[in-house]
Amino acid sequence: MDAPLLSLTETSVVIDRRTVLQQLSWEITVDQHWVIIGPNGSGKSTLVRLAGLQLHPSAGSLHLLGHELGRVDVRPLRAKIGLASAALASQLRGRLTAEEIVRCGRTGALEPWWHTYTDADSAAALAALGRVGLDGFAERTFATLSSGERQRVLMARALVNEPALLLLDEPTAGLDLSGREELVTTLVGLAETGPSTVLVTHHVEDVPPTSTHVLALKDGRVIASGPIEPTLTAEVMSEVFSMPIELHRTDGRYSARAQSRSASADSRRANSWSETTFKSG
Repeated sequence: MDAPLLSLTETSVVIDRRTVLQQLSWEITVDQHWVIIGPNGSGKSTLVRLAGLQLHPSAGSLHLLGHELGRVDVRPLRAKIGLASAALASQLRGRLTAEEIVRCGRTGALEPWWHTYTDADSAAALAALGRVGLDGFAERTFATLSSGERQRVLMARALVNEPALLLLDEPTAGLDLSGREELVTTLVGLAETGPSTVLVTHHVEDVPPTSTHVLALKDGRVIASGPIEPTLTAEVMSEVFSMPIELHRTDGRYSARAQSRSASADSRRANSWSETTFKSG
Protein backbone atom coordinates (compact mmCIF):
# COMPACT_ATOMS: atom_id res chain seq x y z
CA MET A 1 0.00 0.00 0.00
CA ASP A 2 1.08 3.57 -0.62
CA ALA A 3 2.30 5.45 2.44
CA PRO A 4 -0.07 8.29 3.42
CA LEU A 5 0.62 11.73 2.00
CA LEU A 6 -0.98 13.16 5.12
CA SER A 7 -1.81 11.46 8.39
CA LEU A 8 -3.47 12.97 11.47
CA THR A 9 -3.81 10.89 14.63
CA GLU A 10 -6.09 11.95 17.52
CA THR A 11 -5.44 15.56 16.50
CA SER A 12 -7.12 18.44 18.32
CA VAL A 13 -6.93 22.20 17.86
CA VAL A 14 -7.82 24.69 20.59
CA ILE A 15 -8.03 28.38 19.68
CA ASP A 16 -8.83 31.04 22.30
CA ARG A 17 -9.83 28.26 24.74
CA ARG A 18 -12.34 26.88 22.23
CA THR A 19 -11.87 23.36 20.87
CA VAL A 20 -12.18 23.75 17.11
CA LEU A 21 -11.17 20.19 16.17
CA GLN A 22 -11.63 17.23 18.49
CA GLN A 23 -9.38 14.14 18.35
CA LEU A 24 -9.53 13.84 14.58
CA SER A 25 -7.82 10.95 12.79
CA TRP A 26 -7.53 11.08 9.00
CA GLU A 27 -5.31 9.78 6.19
CA ILE A 28 -4.87 10.83 2.57
CA THR A 29 -3.03 8.59 0.12
CA VAL A 30 -1.89 9.03 -3.48
CA ASP A 31 -4.66 9.35 -6.09
CA GLN A 32 -7.36 10.08 -3.53
CA HIS A 33 -9.60 13.11 -4.03
CA TRP A 34 -11.29 14.12 -0.79
CA VAL A 35 -14.22 16.40 -0.07
CA ILE A 36 -14.54 17.98 3.38
CA ILE A 37 -18.14 18.97 3.94
CA GLY A 38 -19.87 20.63 6.86
CA PRO A 39 -21.65 23.80 7.97
CA ASN A 40 -19.97 27.08 8.81
CA GLY A 41 -17.98 26.76 12.01
CA SER A 42 -17.54 23.00 11.74
CA GLY A 43 -13.72 23.22 11.59
CA LYS A 44 -13.24 22.73 7.83
CA SER A 45 -10.88 25.66 7.25
CA THR A 46 -8.96 24.88 10.44
CA LEU A 47 -8.38 21.36 9.15
CA VAL A 48 -7.08 22.76 5.85
CA ARG A 49 -4.73 25.09 7.73
CA LEU A 50 -3.40 22.05 9.59
CA ALA A 51 -2.93 20.11 6.36
CA GLY A 52 -1.18 23.12 4.80
CA LEU A 53 1.23 23.38 7.76
CA GLN A 54 -0.11 26.83 8.58
CA LEU A 55 -1.19 25.72 12.04
CA HIS A 56 0.14 23.34 14.69
CA PRO A 57 -2.15 20.89 16.51
CA SER A 58 -2.80 21.44 20.19
CA ALA A 59 -2.73 17.67 20.74
CA GLY A 60 -2.11 14.57 18.69
CA SER A 61 0.25 14.18 15.74
CA LEU A 62 0.49 15.17 12.08
CA HIS A 63 2.70 13.47 9.49
CA LEU A 64 3.18 14.88 6.00
CA LEU A 65 5.12 13.05 3.28
CA GLY A 66 6.73 10.84 5.92
CA HIS A 67 7.77 13.73 8.22
CA GLU A 68 6.28 14.52 11.62
CA LEU A 69 5.27 18.09 12.30
CA GLY A 70 7.40 19.40 15.16
CA ARG A 71 10.43 17.32 14.15
CA VAL A 72 11.12 18.82 10.72
CA ASP A 73 11.67 22.20 9.04
CA VAL A 74 8.24 22.96 7.58
CA ARG A 75 9.47 25.50 5.00
CA PRO A 76 10.54 23.02 2.29
CA LEU A 77 7.51 20.84 3.05
CA ARG A 78 5.10 23.74 2.48
CA ALA A 79 6.41 24.01 -1.09
CA LYS A 80 5.06 20.49 -1.69
CA ILE A 81 1.53 21.52 -0.75
CA GLY A 82 -0.61 23.68 -3.02
CA LEU A 83 -3.16 25.84 -1.19
CA ALA A 84 -5.84 27.95 -2.85
CA SER A 85 -8.46 29.85 -0.88
CA ALA A 86 -10.97 32.57 -1.63
CA ALA A 87 -9.36 34.65 1.13
CA LEU A 88 -6.13 34.95 -0.89
CA ALA A 89 -7.88 36.86 -3.68
CA SER A 90 -8.42 39.89 -1.43
CA GLN A 91 -4.67 40.11 -0.73
CA LEU A 92 -3.64 40.43 -4.39
CA ARG A 93 -3.34 43.73 -6.27
CA GLY A 94 -5.76 44.00 -9.15
CA ARG A 95 -3.05 45.30 -11.50
CA LEU A 96 -0.96 42.15 -11.25
CA THR A 97 -1.22 39.90 -14.29
CA ALA A 98 -2.34 36.29 -14.09
CA GLU A 99 1.20 35.19 -14.99
CA GLU A 100 2.73 37.33 -12.23
CA ILE A 101 0.34 35.95 -9.60
CA VAL A 102 1.04 32.36 -10.58
CA ARG A 103 4.81 32.97 -10.89
CA CYS A 104 4.85 34.42 -7.37
CA GLY A 105 3.49 31.09 -6.19
CA ARG A 106 6.97 29.65 -6.82
CA THR A 107 8.14 31.50 -3.70
CA GLY A 108 4.82 32.01 -1.89
CA ALA A 109 5.05 35.77 -2.43
CA LEU A 110 2.25 38.26 -3.07
CA GLU A 111 4.34 40.67 -5.18
CA PRO A 112 6.78 39.87 -8.04
CA TRP A 113 9.38 42.38 -6.83
CA TRP A 114 9.93 40.50 -3.57
CA HIS A 115 12.07 37.88 -5.35
CA THR A 116 14.07 37.34 -8.52
CA TYR A 117 12.52 34.95 -11.03
CA THR A 118 13.92 33.10 -14.02
CA ASP A 119 12.58 32.18 -17.46
CA ALA A 120 11.92 28.71 -16.03
CA ASP A 121 9.66 30.26 -13.39
CA SER A 122 7.68 32.09 -16.08
CA ALA A 123 7.43 28.91 -18.16
CA ALA A 124 6.12 27.02 -15.12
CA ALA A 125 3.52 29.74 -14.55
CA LEU A 126 2.31 29.54 -18.16
CA ALA A 127 2.10 25.76 -17.96
CA ALA A 128 0.07 25.96 -14.75
CA LEU A 129 -2.35 28.44 -16.34
CA GLY A 130 -2.78 26.01 -19.22
CA ARG A 131 -3.64 23.18 -16.84
CA VAL A 132 -6.64 25.11 -15.49
CA GLY A 133 -7.89 26.18 -18.92
CA LEU A 134 -6.45 29.69 -18.93
CA ASP A 135 -4.20 29.59 -22.00
CA GLY A 136 -3.99 33.12 -23.37
CA PHE A 137 -4.79 34.76 -20.01
CA ALA A 138 -1.18 35.40 -18.92
CA GLU A 139 -1.26 39.17 -19.51
CA ARG A 140 -4.78 39.73 -18.26
CA THR A 141 -4.82 41.71 -15.02
CA PHE A 142 -6.47 40.18 -11.99
CA ALA A 143 -8.99 43.03 -11.78
CA THR A 144 -10.34 42.29 -15.28
CA LEU A 145 -11.02 38.61 -14.63
CA SER A 146 -14.36 37.13 -13.67
CA SER A 147 -14.73 35.55 -10.23
CA GLY A 148 -14.45 32.08 -11.75
CA GLU A 149 -11.33 33.02 -13.72
CA ARG A 150 -9.76 34.46 -10.57
CA GLN A 151 -10.34 31.21 -8.71
CA ARG A 152 -8.70 29.27 -11.54
CA VAL A 153 -5.71 31.64 -11.43
CA LEU A 154 -5.38 30.89 -7.71
CA MET A 155 -5.61 27.19 -8.50
CA ALA A 156 -2.84 27.57 -11.10
CA ARG A 157 -0.75 29.37 -8.48
CA ALA A 158 -1.26 26.43 -6.12
CA LEU A 159 -0.19 24.00 -8.86
CA VAL A 160 2.89 25.87 -10.08
CA ASN A 161 5.32 23.97 -7.84
CA GLU A 162 3.91 20.55 -8.84
CA PRO A 163 2.66 19.81 -5.30
CA ALA A 164 1.99 16.33 -4.00
CA LEU A 165 -1.24 17.56 -2.40
CA LEU A 166 -3.63 20.31 -3.54
CA LEU A 167 -5.85 21.97 -0.90
CA LEU A 168 -8.84 24.00 -2.10
CA ASP A 169 -10.61 25.95 0.64
CA GLU A 170 -14.12 26.82 -0.59
CA PRO A 171 -12.97 27.76 -4.12
CA THR A 172 -16.57 28.22 -5.33
CA ALA A 173 -17.40 30.87 -2.71
CA GLY A 174 -19.01 33.84 -4.46
CA LEU A 175 -19.20 32.13 -7.86
CA ASP A 176 -22.32 32.09 -10.00
CA LEU A 177 -23.61 28.89 -11.60
CA SER A 178 -21.41 29.12 -14.70
CA GLY A 179 -18.31 29.91 -12.62
CA ARG A 180 -18.97 26.94 -10.34
CA GLU A 181 -19.50 24.56 -13.23
CA GLU A 182 -16.31 25.75 -14.96
CA LEU A 183 -14.37 25.14 -11.76
CA VAL A 184 -15.88 21.67 -11.29
CA THR A 185 -14.93 20.84 -14.89
CA THR A 186 -11.37 22.00 -14.18
CA LEU A 187 -11.21 19.76 -11.09
CA VAL A 188 -12.41 16.78 -13.14
CA GLY A 189 -9.54 17.36 -15.57
CA LEU A 190 -6.99 17.71 -12.78
CA ALA A 191 -8.11 14.43 -11.22
CA GLU A 192 -6.80 12.60 -14.28
CA THR A 193 -3.27 14.03 -14.28
CA GLY A 194 -2.88 16.16 -11.16
CA PRO A 195 -2.06 15.60 -7.49
CA SER A 196 -4.30 14.27 -4.76
CA THR A 197 -6.81 16.94 -3.77
CA VAL A 198 -8.84 18.11 -0.80
CA LEU A 199 -11.89 20.26 -1.60
CA VAL A 200 -13.61 22.12 1.24
CA THR A 201 -17.25 23.04 0.74
CA HIS A 202 -20.64 23.17 2.42
CA HIS A 203 -22.55 22.56 -0.84
CA VAL A 204 -22.74 19.05 -2.31
CA GLU A 205 -23.40 20.64 -5.71
CA ASP A 206 -19.71 21.65 -5.73
CA VAL A 207 -18.51 18.05 -5.45
CA PRO A 208 -16.85 16.85 -8.69
CA PRO A 209 -17.83 13.38 -9.94
CA THR A 210 -14.15 12.40 -9.71
CA SER A 211 -14.17 12.75 -5.90
CA THR A 212 -13.23 9.48 -4.22
CA HIS A 213 -13.68 10.13 -0.48
CA VAL A 214 -15.61 12.38 1.89
CA LEU A 215 -15.02 13.66 5.42
CA ALA A 216 -18.13 15.11 7.09
CA LEU A 217 -17.55 17.48 10.00
CA LYS A 218 -19.81 19.02 12.63
CA ASP A 219 -18.68 21.02 15.66
CA GLY A 220 -15.09 19.92 15.09
CA ARG A 221 -15.96 16.21 15.15
CA VAL A 222 -15.93 13.64 12.38
CA ILE A 223 -19.48 12.50 11.64
CA ALA A 224 -18.52 10.19 8.77
CA SER A 225 -15.42 9.42 6.71
CA GLY A 226 -14.71 7.05 3.84
CA PRO A 227 -15.34 6.31 0.14
CA ILE A 228 -17.81 8.87 -1.12
CA GLU A 229 -20.66 6.83 -2.56
CA PRO A 230 -21.48 4.71 0.49
CA THR A 231 -20.52 7.46 2.98
CA LEU A 232 -22.22 10.60 1.67
CA THR A 233 -25.86 9.82 2.45
CA ALA A 234 -29.01 11.73 3.31
CA GLU A 235 -28.68 10.50 6.89
CA VAL A 236 -25.13 11.86 7.19
CA MET A 237 -26.12 15.18 5.62
CA SER A 238 -29.11 15.44 7.93
CA GLU A 239 -26.92 14.93 10.99
CA VAL A 240 -24.23 17.32 9.78
CA PHE A 241 -26.66 20.16 9.00
CA SER A 242 -29.12 19.41 11.84
CA MET A 243 -32.17 19.17 9.59
CA PRO A 244 -33.86 16.51 7.44
CA ILE A 245 -32.08 16.50 4.07
CA GLU A 246 -33.00 14.93 0.75
CA LEU A 247 -29.89 13.90 -1.19
CA HIS A 248 -29.82 12.91 -4.86
CA ARG A 249 -27.04 11.70 -7.14
CA THR A 250 -27.25 11.88 -10.94
CA ASP A 251 -24.33 11.09 -13.27
CA GLY A 252 -21.94 11.38 -10.37
CA ARG A 253 -23.17 14.84 -9.27
CA TYR A 254 -24.99 15.47 -6.00
CA SER A 255 -27.82 17.79 -5.09
CA ALA A 256 -29.45 18.41 -1.72
CA ARG A 257 -32.42 20.23 -0.26
CA ALA A 258 -34.39 20.35 2.93
CA GLN A 259 -36.83 17.48 3.17
CA SER A 260 -40.44 18.49 2.60
CA ARG A 261 -42.79 18.35 5.58
CA SER A 262 -44.85 15.55 4.05
CA ALA A 263 -41.76 13.48 3.28
CA SER A 264 -40.43 14.12 6.78
CA ALA A 265 -43.74 12.98 8.29
CA ASP A 266 -43.72 9.84 6.13
CA SER A 267 -40.16 9.13 7.25
CA ARG A 268 -41.11 9.48 10.91
CA ARG A 269 -44.10 7.16 10.45
CA ALA A 270 -41.90 4.62 8.66
CA ASN A 271 -39.33 4.75 11.44
CA SER A 272 -42.05 4.41 14.07
CA TRP A 273 -43.55 1.40 12.26
CA SER A 274 -40.10 -0.18 11.89
CA GLU A 275 -39.32 0.24 15.59
CA THR A 276 -42.74 -1.16 16.62
CA THR A 277 -42.36 -4.15 14.30
CA PHE A 278 -38.84 -4.82 15.56
CA LYS A 279 -39.93 -4.70 19.22
CA SER A 280 -43.02 -6.85 18.72
CA GLY A 281 -41.07 -9.34 16.60
